[in-house]
Formats: sequence, structure tokens, C-alpha cells
Amino acid sequence: MSLPLTIEATACCTPRVTSSLSVEDAEKTARVFKAIGDPTRVMLLSLISRGEGGEACICDLTEPVGLSQGTVSHHMKLLTEAGLITREQRGRWAYFRLNDGALDAAADALRSV
Repeated sequence: MSLPLTIEATACCTPRVTSSLSVEDAEKTARVFKAIGDPTRVMLLSLISRGEGGEACICDLTEPVGLSQGTVSHHMKLLTEAGLITREQRGRWAYFRLNDGALDAAADALRSV
């Protein structure tokens, strides 16, 4: 003997999410999180924030992370492109400073959804 099978087509709940980040904002925020997803880049951010006057020369960043200047420059380029740091050329050396609020802005983008 088989019992009749009934299926109700009602939703289990009402969706609570009503808005989302724009594609552009999501891509920008993802770049920030991708940039800080590497331990070397996190170390570089920390070194810069603790530098005299809140800045650091590229020449002062290679030894603490144990990498060549070229590799550190690559990491710095990614951090700059993500908007986490700013770069200022002084003669032959580049100086970097944290972009105040960049990490807060990324976190706020996730909270505002």
C-alpha cells in the first residue's frame, strides 16, 4: 500500500538580504583582501606602520622579510594597486605610507551589505 505524496510549494522563510555590493565595489574589496592574504604583505604593512613617521623606504623593507628588493617591490606594487599604501619617489628610493582608512573601508563594505 502506498501513501499519497503531497508537496507544498511555500517558501521556508523570507529572504533577509535585500541589497548587495555593486560588482565594482566587490572587486575593489576583493583586491584588498587578496593583497593582505599573503603573510609577506602583512609583514610589510606592519613594518611600514611602525616606521619613523609612519613610512618606510623600500631599502629598509628587504632585510626584515628576507627577500630581494625586486620581490619586495612586486609585493609593494600589489599593495599599492589594492589601495592599501601610497608610494612617493624621493630620488632613487621609493617611500611607502599606509593609506589610512583602506582596511576600514574594506571591512565597512562587508558590514554595509
